[in-house]
Amino acid sequence: MTTVAVIDYGMGNLRSVCKAIQHVAPKAHVQLVNAAAGLSRADKVVFPGQGAIVGCMRALETSGLHDALLDALRNKPFLGLCLGLQALYESSEEGGGTPGLGVLPGRVRRFRPLQNGDGALKVPHMGWNQVYQARAHPLWRGIADRARFYFVHSYYAEMSDPSVAAGATEYGVRFTSAAARANIFAVQFHPEKSQQAGLQLLANFVDWNGEA
Repeated sequence: MTTVAVIDYGMGNLRSVCKAIQHVAPKAHVQLVNAAAGLSRADKVVFPGQGAIVGCMRALETSGLHDALLDALRNKPFLGLCLGLQALYESSEEGGGTPGLGVLPGRVRRFRPLQNGDGALKVPHMGWNQVYQARAHPLWRGIADRARFYFVHSYYAEMSDPSVAAGATEYGVRFTSAAARANIFAVQFHPEKSQQAGLQLLANFVDWNGEA
């Protein structure tokens, strides 16, 4: 039986993520994990999150999950969701410049309110938007290019290595909404809130062996 660890560091609607994964993969063992031992025993790891990256990084350190998470990022199929994408980068503008895990190259920036043809773009970016698939990947299986997913965020990833980009979205700027490298796949949107396309992505992750 595949064990999927959903990291519990005290932030985000974690149970909705667990329920969505269990729905698409009823034979998988899905469990919330708040200790390093749970990550080491898991076959796959999901890093969800909502809220501030400052609190996220602090919680990873104080819980003892930080080093175990870095180890999982090296050798297990890994899925980051929303804040779980942003935390993978080198730094974030949030909190005056917060260091991230430094696993992916680039930084996280705050949206600046901009004018478009319909008026001002609001921050946070909230609601449904298209994801343009930058390249083929096993986690895109069965998902149409430009499928719509549900977003809620005020910060976005600015990628410094285009080869890591797996998907992009337009909201005043074109930002990385999906990143992939080796055993890592991470998205800015919330698959658990994205109806059929989101559930398909979660099902693809449970089936994924970590190879692109």
